[in-house]
Amino acid sequence: PNDYNFTNEGELNNLGYKYLNNKEVKSAIEIFKLLVSEFPNSANAYDSLGEAYHADDNLDKSLKNYQKSLKLNPDNANAAKWIDIIKYPTMDTTKFYKVYPKQEYIDDIQTLATTLTTRNPHPYKYMSKADFWKVVEEKKCLLHDKTTFSEFIWHCSEIVANLNCGHTGLGYFNQQSAMLPIEFRFPLEVKLIEDKLYVSDPLSNKDKIANGEEIIAINGKSINELKNDIYKHIKSQAKVKSFKRLLFNGYSTAYIPYSLGFPKLYKVLLRGKSKPIILKGIETYKPKPRIHPENPCQDILCLDITSKKNTAVMTIRSFAYYGNRFSTYKKFIDESFLKIQSNGIKNLILDVRMNGGGPSDAGIYLLRYLAKEPFKYFKSAAFNEKREPFKPFKEQFKGKVFCVIDGDGGSTTGHFMSLIKHLNLATLVGEELGSNQFCTGGQISFRLPNTEIFYAVGRYTYITTADSFSDERGIMPDHHVVQNITDYLQNVDTVMEYTKALID
Repeated sequence: PNDYNFTNEGELNNLGYKYLNNKEVKSAIEIFKLLVSEFPNSANAYDSLGEAYHADDNLDKSLKNYQKSLKLNPDNANAAKWIDIIKYPTMDTTKFYKVYPKQEYIDDIQTLATTLTTRNPHPYKYMSKADFWKVVEEKKCLLHDKTTFSEFIWHCSEIVANLNCGHTGLGYFNQQSAMLPIEFRFPLEVKLIEDKLYVSDPLSNKDKIANGEEIIAINGKSINELKNDIYKHIKSQAKVKSFKRLLFNGYSTAYIPYSLGFPKLYKVLLRGKSKPIILKGIETYKPKPRIHPENPCQDILCLDITSKKNTAVMTIRSFAYYGNRFSTYKKFIDESFLKIQSNGIKNLILDVRMNGGGPSDAGIYLLRYLAKEPFKYFKSAAFNEKREPFKPFKEQFKGKVFCVIDGDGGSTTGHFMSLIKHLNLATLVGEELGSNQFCTGGQISFRLPNTEIFYAVGRYTYITTADSFSDERGIMPDHHVVQNITDYLQNVDTVMEYTKALID
């Protein structure tokens, strides 16, 4: 009793998560079992026990506890989400064709729009209130008693995207792609580069189309029209198109069918050809891994001393090292800079491409190795956290820094890079970053009452002291460089090679 207040539900819950975060799952389960016995009417207690059982791969008990939590609190979107994940681990693909009553669709659209605009603190920052609600009403008019779930979720994605908040959305395009029947999938892999669409893998159409050919129209729709329509449905931070481009490239075989209304036949018109080519469908599809198998760095954190000895490449594909995991990140950063110092490195290439963010601690810790003077990180932050000046480490890197960036850098990566540019600490190479100094994080999950679509809404505002940049654009590179289609097909890292040449 001197160590724990057992009348406080939160203390037992925190103790359970302490065991869970330390991978002591069996101990966590015992604590959460005690928690539900002490607080049998707590939805949160059963939610925690459900999570622990899931970590122990006991899906039956996990499901039962999540269902109990949802019964006690019907608004517990987290429990509802995990119930669906357990019951439909590969997505309930039958939902693609499912039809709900028109009024249920309309009610869900209204719920979605109302939740977005009341829970996000900046719903009209990038689109006026009048324009936002005009789109909502237009979507309601398109709904009817034969509207399918797949058509409805496509409408929802545009409404969510209009907030232009990187932490608010339906996730990526995973759920829409997962339930897409194979007969509708676009049977080519393509890459959008500088507003031109190129074939990156013909899949089942190798006898008709070669890698690298440019497509100028699909089913009579120009690539520019198609791109503009799809971009309206992709969430992004502010009005950053580089993120939309990369997400389009990652899910192009699914985005194109949704935009074109799920045609069963595809015709493409190639540059230099007078007639369109009818494509052969595919029977199976597995997307390629994000990291090429030949990439020298296959992990999230890598340090490579190049053959020129005076240059090092530090790859950080994620800042998401929360809680006890932060020690792993800290150890990598400390050991890397010790190695950089002992090897007499003069040039550091910091590769933060694909880095979707994480806690601010990760960005701050790395900055302390790069900053020349004490710095303030946040100008404005929820809970007033981390506003004090941070001092550079004594072992700070004193050479030249080059940051390699892309549209896939979100959240804390935008905060970190805004300070890098504001403090003039590095030369930036690549394309416009997918985020900037402003973001609304602390997302919370919701579920639409009828169609049960899950979505997240950012709640808390974080703005760094680098507030001289536009909130409408991502952090801009000093050298705009993107990988062309030839280099992509030959696995040449155009941006990295350009950076190394810049150092030379």
